[in-house]
Amino acid sequence: MTTTDTYDAVLIGSGQANTPLATTLAQAGWEVALVEREHVAGTCVNEGCTPTKTMIASARVAHMVRRGADYGVRTGSISIDMARVRQRKRAIVETFRQANRRRLEAAEGVDLLMGEGRFTDTQSVEVRMNDGSTRHMTAEKIFINVGQRPRQPDLPGLDGVSALNSTSIMELDEVPAHLLVLGGGYVGVEFAQMFRRFSSQVTIVQRGGQVLSHEDGDIAEEVIKVLREDGIEVLLDTDAEGVEQDPKGNVRLSVTTPEGDRTLVGSHLLLAVGRGPNTDRLNPEAAGIEMARHGYIKVNERLETNVPGIYALGDVKGGPAFTHVSYDDFRIIRTNLVEGGDASTADRILTYTVFVDPQLGRVGLTEEMARDQGYNVCVAQLPMSHVARALELDEARGVMKAVVDAGTDRILGAAVFGLEGGEVASVLQVAMMGGLPYTALRDAILPHPTLAESLNNLFSSFEN
Repeated sequence: MTTTDTYDAVLIGSGQANTPLATTLAQAGWEVALVEREHVAGTCVNEGCTPTKTMIASARVAHMVRRGADYGVRTGSISIDMARVRQRKRAIVETFRQANRRRLEAAEGVDLLMGEGRFTDTQSVEVRMNDGSTRHMTAEKIFINVGQRPRQPDLPGLDGVSALNSTSIMELDEVPAHLLVLGGGYVGVEFAQMFRRFSSQVTIVQRGGQVLSHEDGDIAEEVIKVLREDGIEVLLDTDAEGVEQDPKGNVRLSVTTPEGDRTLVGSHLLLAVGRGPNTDRLNPEAAGIEMARHGYIKVNERLETNVPGIYALGDVKGGPAFTHVSYDDFRIIRTNLVEGGDASTADRILTYTVFVDPQLGRVGLTEEMARDQGYNVCVAQLPMSHVARALELDEARGVMKAVVDAGTDRILGAAVFGLEGGEVASVLQVAMMGGLPYTALRDAILPHPTLAESLNNLFSSFEN
């Protein structure tokens, strides 16, 4: 006979929403099963934020050492030890991963099950354990936090090529001679600049007319300018038509550009054309879960699916795929189910940072989004070359841009493409959360010389 275990909650996936949710529910007296297929702590710790930003830090050191003469510091030639870069990345990932796992295993009321979960009906989950056994369980509450994985483009010849994705590229033990990057989104531009600083020749192939398609065009142009200054070839409005690997192991990518057909020859190919949800083996149909396009799960503002008691959190529900969004999803569930509150995703201020160098810190609406939503906007812009602190540090590339509601003087959003742009954008986020008018930052007494002080000047200059 098949034995079915009964829990108060079954959590499928241990991303940045379900991991804290498991211990929170257990502390509230729930019996919890947390199912994880591979690594505890989700994409952020294992394949996303932690490893990539660790490697970006190594790349920045290489960049700054090469710039020593700009600061009057004599340096010699440098070389990149990719195996050491990789080992540093692995060590930090392992530290974070094991810390999360130890917390879960020590939590009373949490059963951590290493295996793959799939629905068998609206309240039942079957788990194929990694040891080969099978577990069956039922619960009144089920939380899905299974994340995403890199998409595979429909590109002729790709099956015969040793292509890389955003996970496998971080396992290289050598610097690519020439890295071809298919895709100019957030992942593509971060890895492109990283490996350029590791001394690779790099070419970005972007199908659209700008990189970072979710950003305002003028900000995307500033990013392209920096990438090209760093020696990266950026091909826009360029379609990949086919790919093959020659007898020497080189990748030959056929593309159509506005100037005509080309064949790009590289040592490595990175596929950075987006990510898709890990719902294909979840069997949501068995539970009657309503799905959105491309395999995402539909939820309302309280993260509820159409099936009572089933919730979707993090990347799997579509929308902005950021760790802090996933963590805020956890807070919404905690507020509503544990604390008896009424939290939702409505009016959540979106903020994120693209870790190119300089950083692109973003908060709230872009200019294009604000105009599309009917706002009468004023736009403030300030080149980073007008920021004293950036000049003192000789890192004055980029621009700051803020969008203000002309009727209320409230800040609608901002892009800070400059030194520590993510930190400066966070200052703007706090002002937006407090409902401050832009004049509060324009007239604030901020310490000199800091990057935040530049907000005085940013909000003193508007264009119609």
